[in-house]
Amino acid sequence: MVWIFFILLILLLLFLDLGVFHKNSYAVSMKESLVWTMIWIFVASLFGIVLFYLYKYNLYNINPNGLDASDAMLKYYTGYVIEKSLSLDNIFVIALIFTYFKIESRFQHRILFYGILGAIILRGIMILSGAAFVEKFSWSTYIFGAILIYSAIKMMTAKHDDVDYYKNPALKLFSKIYPVSWEDREEKFIIQKNGKRFMTASLATLIVVEFSDVLFAVDSIPAILAVTTDSFIVFTSNIFAILGLRNLYFFLANMMDKFKYMKYSLVFILLFVGIKMILLNYYELPSYVSLVFILGALAVGILASIISNKKKERNLGKPLF
Repeated sequence: MVWIFFILLILLLLFLDLGVFHKNSYAVSMKESLVWTMIWIFVASLFGIVLFYLYKYNLYNINPNGLDASDAMLKYYTGYVIEKSLSLDNIFVIALIFTYFKIESRFQHRILFYGILGAIILRGIMILSGAAFVEKFSWSTYIFGAILIYSAIKMMTAKHDDVDYYKNPALKLFSKIYPVSWEDREEKFIIQKNGKRFMTASLATLIVVEFSDVLFAVDSIPAILAVTTDSFIVFTSNIFAILGLRNLYFFLANMMDKFKYMKYSLVFILLFVGIKMILLNYYELPSYVSLVFILGALAVGILASIISNKKKERNLGKPLF
């Protein structure tokens, strides 16, 4: 029942977002995106309190293993911060995809909305199967830990700006069903021309965005499984993190170069949770230690970026922001 209530809550929030507050296509301003980002963070934080009472009183048998309610809440917040921080790299890639396919700002919110709707379904499947796999096979923690460490190393050397998105495997597959009409850059996803159906550039972009999210989920889901294998905590923290992704995108997309040291923070976070997962069968760090480390790594990345920007500002003799 708790799962059903949560999914209904998410559907209601999504309906209000697109059907009420953003039913018309328009370019989202930085101020509006910041306000909505704060709203989503507040809602996600509020749910952590709800989760505390769900686990404290084991409502609808949501806590059959008797997990301490305070610890459950800390694991939820830790998972949320991990997913939110790792989404920063995803935001950079999404910005590149929109620029690559020349998608107007007023159409981007709708593409991100459906992208996140698809991500909820795909990540739900991956989370449930991943959590079940870890619980059944204890040795799988070594595999997931190795994936996270490899992802950290790959993040240090990865270059996203030289990718040919026209050759995306998912796009090539779907274009066999509906050819792409690249000159049609509008709100509709499917159009009809001369009695034949085509996908627009918007749908092609959505497919590439969705594909990129699946690739990022391969990193982010093992990261949160290092915190807990409780399916409900993993799912809820993951979903709340990606729900606010599109608003965070409009706020940060044009500012990513201002936070150049955040990449190193993400690398340290991935290394930390990777090592934590490898050691999971021998020793489990207290939840508050993980949360403090992750918040600390993010704070150092932000502070280092601000100091660097200040130095650059003084050298140029003009403000950057």
